[in-house]
Amino acid sequence: MPHHIAIVEDEAAIAANYRDALQRRGFQVSLYTDQASASAAFRQQLPDFAIIDIGLGDDMDGGFELCRDLRSRCPELPIVFLTARDSELDMISGLRLGADDYWTKDISQEYMLARIAALLRRTKALRSPEQQEDTLQQGALTLNVERMTVNWNTEAIDMTLTEFRIVRELARRPGQIKSRQQLMDAAEVVQDDNTITSHIKRIRRKFMDTDKDFDKIEAVYGVGYRWSGK
Repeated sequence: MPHHIAIVEDEAAIAANYRDALQRRGFQVSLYTDQASASAAFRQQLPDFAIIDIGLGDDMDGGFELCRDLRSRCPELPIVFLTARDSELDMISGLRLGADDYWTKDISQEYMLARIAALLRRTKALRSPEQQEDTLQQGALTLNVERMTVNWNTEAIDMTLTEFRIVRELARRPGQIKSRQQLMDAAEVVQDDNTITSHIKRIRRKFMDTDKDFDKIEAVYGVGYRWSGK
């Protein structure tokens, strides 16, 4: 069966444009114009992928609330924001709520389709049986590369796809400094240096929520970051 993609967008022409592009690639697409109708549909059946605008009609932050609700009910569901709001604060807020990616509406259709395919591959991997050969172990850190899961001292840490890729790039070669550009390349994102810094801060915070003494991600002034080999 084709993957079911839900688009929550209050501008009908924009939503129809995305729908047509996705249907041409074989996806099943449902459109919703507001948080209430989308939430009601999702209570009946979750989609395979959710694309959400932040401002929905008169509700300026309705997309944020919808993302929070979806993420609480399905940790592995791919959720992305597609919005005209391009401030760093909105981007950070969306990622903190559990979105896997944040796109602005100038994104090309080809790039959007490539990112959707990548996130769907991640979901398939998460739902596949775990295999030992896909595990990266560095001290207390365990990464399952196929399932894209993170454990610290055996405790699971919930991370977005971008955060997972950054941790994997750092941890695969402890002590080796990775520039911000290298981390962007590894995470397959096009962002600026400040956004990578924000990702690192969120990653550290997530580890420290589990272990207050966590200190494995070191900043190297003017160069980048490394995973401590100590």
